[in-house]
Amino acid sequence: MDLDEVAGRLYALPPSDFTAARTAEARAAKEAGDAALAREIGKLRKPTVSAWAVNRAAREHADELGELLAVGEELRAAWAAQDSDALAAATRRRGEVTGRLSRLIREAADLSAAAAAEVDQTLDAAVVDADAAGEVRRGRLAKPLSYSGFAPAPVSAAPAARRKKPPPPEEDEARKAKERAETEAREAKERAEAEAAYREWSETLAEAEREHGERADKVARLEKRLAKARKRLEAAAHRLDVARREERHARARLNG
Repeated sequence: MDLDEVAGRLYALPPSDFTAARTAEARAAKEAGDAALAREIGKLRKPTVSAWAVNRAAREHADELGELLAVGEELRAAWAAQDSDALAAATRRRGEVTGRLSRLIREAADLSAAAAAEVDQTLDAAVVDADAAGEVRRGRLAKPLSYSGFAPAPVSAAPAARRKKPPPPEEDEARKAKERAETEAREAKERAEAEAAYREWSETLAEAEREHGERADKVARLEKRLAKARKRLEAAAHRLDVARREERHARARLNG
């Protein structure tokens, strides 16, 4: 058993089953004598609903996901080559394939509007970023992905001098407003991630406290039984001493 194998099993589970299964896997590793693996298993984060939905798609809709990731490769290659025709064609295919896969994921899981939006956000990240694509393909996401860089888009055919022209004031204000909105969205996302981590570790703490309490009760019961057994052993030892002493006296009278 190794971490890769365990992670594969855990991230195939619904979020509601993850924590208990992770505890069981860590305990099994520790009982097998691999404390380091047990610690690494304990560090695996419980997936959000949207992350689990994408992980599930990586297993149950591998062909459709592979098609989307292939479109992403074409899109990135066209952008690197500054091929506007190829980039436009890949962009159209991206919309079609993303929409189809997103519907499959929604049909397979009862997602809230927020979770569905996070799924789309994760798929978009996998299209434009090769590292994100690799994470999605593995099917072991703990949280949704996002891409904050410049997303490939069709290349403008405008002359260079025109492209360098400063934007009108209203466009500049719109850009600033968009940046402020993106900043707020990022802060809200970070807050949501922090809250999710807190909830997860709160659940883990509650489970650890419950398990500790159960084991402490069991030890207390065993200690009481051991104390009683020791008293019975002492009584038996006393009877044994008396019996031996009396047997010796009886044998001496018999022989005398």
